[in-house]
Amino acid sequence: MNISISNAFVFLVLPVKILLMPERHMITVAFTIGLTILDLKKYFSLELRVPSDIIQITLDGKMLKIFESGLPFVTSLSLEDTDLYQDLVVEIERATRGKAFLGGYCHKVTKAEYHHAAVLTMPKKKPDRGVEMFSRDTQTVELKNQAQQCSKNASTQMTKIGCYVSNMEDKLITPETYITAGEYHSKILRAVRVFVGSYVRCWLAKCFTDNLRQAKEQHLAWLENKKRRTKEEKEQQIRDEYHRRMNPESKADFDLLYNAMKKWRIEEVERINVTLSGAERKAALCALLEQETQFISSIERHRMAAGTRNQDKAIQAFLNKCAEPKKWRAFDGKVTQMDTQCTIRSKELRDLYSSITQTQFTKDERLDVLLTLKHTVKEHNCKLTQDIVDLIDREVDLLMRGIKKKSNLEGLRKRIATLFFQYIKTAAFNPQVSKFLRVPRDPADLKKNIYLCRGCNEYQSSTDFAVNTNASAVGLCRRCMDLDNEARRREDFSLYKNILRCLRESEAECGPEAKITYLLQEQDLRYLVDVLWGAQSALSGWKDLHDLLLVRWEKHLDWSPWNCILLMKDEAAAHLKLEDIEKAYDVVVIRNVKQKHALARKYFSQIPAMAKCLHDTEIQPAALCNLLVSKSITKATK
Repeated sequence: MNISISNAFVFLVLPVKILLMPERHMITVAFTIGLTILDLKKYFSLELRVPSDIIQITLDGKMLKIFESGLPFVTSLSLEDTDLYQDLVVEIERATRGKAFLGGYCHKVTKAEYHHAAVLTMPKKKPDRGVEMFSRDTQTVELKNQAQQCSKNASTQMTKIGCYVSNMEDKLITPETYITAGEYHSKILRAVRVFVGSYVRCWLAKCFTDNLRQAKEQHLAWLENKKRRTKEEKEQQIRDEYHRRMNPESKADFDLLYNAMKKWRIEEVERINVTLSGAERKAALCALLEQETQFISSIERHRMAAGTRNQDKAIQAFLNKCAEPKKWRAFDGKVTQMDTQCTIRSKELRDLYSSITQTQFTKDERLDVLLTLKHTVKEHNCKLTQDIVDLIDREVDLLMRGIKKKSNLEGLRKRIATLFFQYIKTAAFNPQVSKFLRVPRDPADLKKNIYLCRGCNEYQSSTDFAVNTNASAVGLCRRCMDLDNEARRREDFSLYKNILRCLRESEAECGPEAKITYLLQEQDLRYLVDVLWGAQSALSGWKDLHDLLLVRWEKHLDWSPWNCILLMKDEAAAHLKLEDIEKAYDVVVIRNVKQKHALARKYFSQIPAMAKCLHDTEIQPAALCNLLVSKSITKATK
């Protein structure tokens, strides 16, 4: 920035014209005599807010150099010679805005202002702190108070002789007890305590209501989830039953099919008996019999296919078990596996058996598998290996002759697979298999537990007979009983098996020493559910066995047929939470339950193992009479 200084003259204060370049703005500033160029730069640096090192000062077109900055740019004027006079030119610039009136005198007529010396003296400027400041001192007005007499007189009216003033609206004010500062502060403190206490109680009440609301929402969500889970379990149960009917695999699945066919036959017979008569009825019954025969044939075909699949699965599981490496758990919890020579041999034989049973191989691949099998079995020379080698040679010869139909080779390949599986099950060829084969029993021991089956007239082991609790002699074996069930009775025990399984799981959690549940069989549980409890809930009468459970009647005692009750799942969960049964149930319900317990005690006491668990083997006659006495029942309806 360039600053040009022009000549000017003054006695004590020197006005200097400043030309700002390159904007060419002209300003006039008054400086005292004796200032240096450095002071001038500092002044303009503060006023213009620019660094002082970029300011350049010129005088009469010549730039003042840095080394002259310490010299005064204006010297004092010497007037010692009185005969020497000199004219001074004073330049006065009129201000563009009005100057604030800072004091003095003003003529009232001519309005002329006469200022005092304070106006003509330059005020001391405050140092600039670099922050723009605003002040309200010049905007503040000094106020003063002055009392004045009211110009309007006021008066009051009082009761006197000849003038009555009503005092109905007057208020009687009496002075109260004087309150000290301590009493006042204690009063305030009590009010604060009451105020804080009320807010605390309000907050606690709000928290309590919020907790209740949250608990209610959680309970409703739990009920909704429970309802949804129950619905999903029911749907899954229906889907599983449908899948079991469409794809039967186990004996229970075929029992379910025969039971469904029995129900269908009964419904059809009832419909025919109601709607038809005479020859039409006989013809309809014959057609029904023929249709039932077709259903039985279809079920048996499914049984044969399922038996083949189950046999293949059993063989594969047996081979996998033989080829499984040895495992043990170390001290750090890690499981270590180790393959031995026996397990490696079993694994090779398993893979070879899987290759033989494959049917998707081409001719060349099949020949490679047969060649590998031939070299494997030729390691041992015996009658079994010779038969396998002869069958392999026969199949190779047929393949080389170009037999295209695979059905012509199915029997031969099945014989090869069967003989090779027999080879695998021989301990001399596969040492690992000896740990998983059944050890033949001693003939001397077999004579002790051999019984004659009255159905097939064959002598079988005692483990092949299913003995009921009320049976006095050995009857039919399991195979004959299954055949009789499919031919005549066609009963399905899968639901009773589920009830018994749930009962055993719950009792195992309550007490590991529970043994009565393991003495019961499906037939015993069927008698307990169908005969004693009527195959329905003791409280609601619900008859769907999928939703029923047998639980303890008195939860502090072990489960037994004389300490149980048949309820729905929700009812069972609520029953187990009861503390006092006598207060929770009606007298009629308790009597009915006690009566069923007495009948169960009488029936299941025939089992010697259960007879040992009976605490009270006999019921007093008077008590039994009380159970059977009929009394008036008052039923409360909602």
